[in-house]
Amino acid sequence: MNTLQTLPVSVQTVLLLVASNVFMTFAWYGHLKNLATAPWYTAALVSWGIALFEYLLQVPANRIGFTQFDVGQLKILQEVITLTVFVPFAVFYLGQPLKWDYLWAGLCMVGAVYFIFRGA
Repeated sequence: MNTLQTLPVSVQTVLLLVASNVFMTFAWYGHLKNLATAPWYTAALVSWGIALFEYLLQVPANRIGFTQFDVGQLKILQEVITLTVFVPFAVFYLGQPLKWDYLWAGLCMVGAVYFIFRGA
């Protein structure tokens, strides 16, 4: 963790949010592949266990990031990271087809980033 603290706040925030989103994506969608035949409550309990690790990274990421970004910027940053993590997960892990809709959604996120950061 000491190495992380030597990095700029923006880099610390992004790295922690990326790691957090990997756990979040597995918590939200991993059960669709791994626990498809298990009862929903089993999938929910496993997902909660995975989500704990998400929160252990996400909470510090937002606390660190809030020293440099406002809450709107943190949220848009998190959404861009979520889409960046989700698309490869959906395609490579869940075997979903790569769709043009992911590109269009990404372009919309570029617009969101522009508008939320343009005054910064």
